Amino acid sequence: MRFLPTDEQQAFTRSLDALLTAADTPSAVRSWAAGDPGPGRALWTRLAEAGVFALAVPEACDGLGQRPVDLSFAFVELGRCAAPGPLAETAAAAVLLAGLDDSGPAKRLLPGIASGELVTTLGLPGSGPYVLDADMADCVLVVAPDEDGSEDSARLYLAPGHHAPVRTCADPSRRLARPAAGGELLAAGPDVARAARAAEGWARLATAAQGLGVGLTLLDRTVAYTKQRTQFGTAIGSFQAVKHRLADTLIALEFARPLVFGAALTMAPADIAAAKVAAGEAAYAAARTALQLHGAIGYTEELDLAWWLRKARPLRDAWGNPARCRAAVLSG
Repeated sequence: MRFLPTDEQQAFTRSLDALLTAADTPSAVRSWAAGDPGPGRALWTRLAEAGVFALAVPEACDGLGQRPVDLSFAFVELGRCAAPGPLAETAAAAVLLAGLDDSGPAKRLLPGIASGELVTTLGLPGSGPYVLDADMADCVLVVAPDEDGSEDSARLYLAPGHHAPVRTCADPSRRLARPAAGGELLAAGPDVARAARAAEGWARLATAAQGLGVGLTLLDRTVAYTKQRTQFGTAIGSFQAVKHRLADTLIALEFARPLVFGAALTMAPADIAAAKVAAGEAAYAAARTALQLHGAIGYTEELDLAWWLRKARPLRDAWGNPARCRAAVLSG
């Protein structure tokens, strides 16, 4: 069995890496955190032209078909470059719309999601009262429980607006806002609940891949720094304690990698939850290692590394914290 990326997937990954490297994503992240979406929206358009969002959209709605493995490769690169915006939420929203029995909302919204014209964010039952980047998005979708409280039925709304965003200390580029109540009812019934469960799985997988990418960049930058920083006349990377810390970080990330892509192949809820736990914990461990070995400068916003450091913990907890994902693994 071949468990390696195809030549096409490798070429796609290299093209995304080149695109994101040339885009100066740290500057886009800083602008996004400050409330200026311009650079981030320009990057979003280029990602859409590369086909990133179309990987979650059916071909009938101008997409490339739902391809979770290719999407996972893309999101690892997005994590590597700390790209801002509701990336996982947009992919999950596309899956939600595609899963509805009524094709009207899908035909109306999915072509814009695939082309990058509609930056979309999503709120699902159990994901908390806040929605990521609602103030920056063109389309805010909210799934609410049915009036009778049944878990087998739900309602999908196009939210009319949002409250003022909450600036988080962990990652200022993740702007959380509470969507306004009500809005246009797009669909209701058992198919909405079923599609919402599928969308949550895709959001969890995309976030796991994004976290893996964040962890890989943190490790790469920390290794490079330990080769440059000297103490007692020698590079600190030659110290045994430092080598062991970096080796532990590498092992955790390399164990998480096959779980992420294995989950993308099966799309089984338990596999996705296991991948989310492994990738999230590995990325958070990489952040702690990077901060310790960089010293106090790791906290400073002037150092680009800070934006990767700040993403690790929120991505670990988004769309299912470790305790919730471990419970999903055990129940699966």
